[in-house]
Amino acid sequence: MNTTKPIKVGVIGVGHLGQHHVKHFSTLPNTNLVGIFDADSTRRDEISKKYRTENFDSLDKLLKSCDALSIVTPTPLHAEIAEKCILSGKHVFIEKPITKTLAEADRLLSLKQKNGTIIQVGHIERLNPALLALKGFELKPKFIEVQRLAPYTVRGTEVPVVLDLMIHDIDIILSLVNSPVKSIRASGVSIMTNSVDIANARIRFENGTVANLTSSRIAQNKVRKLKFFQRDMYVTIDFLLGLTEVYRAINSDDKDPKALVTAPLDQDGNHRAIVYEKPPVEKVDALRLELTNFIDSIRGKAKPIVDGKAGRDALSVAASIQKMIIEDVR
Repeated sequence: MNTTKPIKVGVIGVGHLGQHHVKHFSTLPNTNLVGIFDADSTRRDEISKKYRTENFDSLDKLLKSCDALSIVTPTPLHAEIAEKCILSGKHVFIEKPITKTLAEADRLLSLKQKNGTIIQVGHIERLNPALLALKGFELKPKFIEVQRLAPYTVRGTEVPVVLDLMIHDIDIILSLVNSPVKSIRASGVSIMTNSVDIANARIRFENGTVANLTSSRIAQNKVRKLKFFQRDMYVTIDFLLGLTEVYRAINSDDKDPKALVTAPLDQDGNHRAIVYEKPPVEKVDALRLELTNFIDSIRGKAKPIVDGKAGRDALSVAASIQKMIIEDVR
């Protein structure tokens, strides 16, 4: 396609999250927001008027007018809508998870390969500023501990907590560890819905790394924390507060100008020091960064931060965890 022209984009699904896609696409450079489609005509009218974009009364009409589409519908609809888009030669941004089942994800990747289109998946926590603050460090985690808890809401309960919340952390961990999964152990329970509301998983990777994840949508307060340990380093991230803290063991003769606190660590005749630092966390709009990356990828200026394969890999691990929990309950 001619990448010198603005990319014509449409948004499918303009609910709680979809409206933010509309907001950003309406102001992104090199982007022409063509219009929106939603099965709820009242909501469609409201959002089209608010952002002064065309209100399409059918998905097919929107498809014909676009180069790319953002799919922000309930997860069970992702596969059917994305398949229609890709078969029409359109690039797609799909909010996480990529699809409900692994078979659906595999079909989309196969179609994408045949049609030469881009699939990007909206794993927004990859662009959380607190995680981006670690870019300057060499990361080789050996043990990872994650908690992601949230108060109960009806939104998102059409899928188990593993696919709703835990999959965020699965994607982050897969990107940090970069090693095949060796084994998974998992358990979970249903509390408020007919699907799993609280889940715990322990993932062991081929390189020896172990990750322990807990997710719950039955909590008093939101908690989104990740901690990991590696040789001579301990890192803690609070995704909600946007806070990143790093503790490192260094030779006592080395100097770290970024260290806030330095404490001696003498052991077995070795003179070392523990340094504590808080890498600067730059405030950014993670969704805007994601959508900018999507447009730049279509234009050949970048690659998707989370492409279809990465989205599929996160879903594969999540599906294995979910299957194990269901079999355990039975």
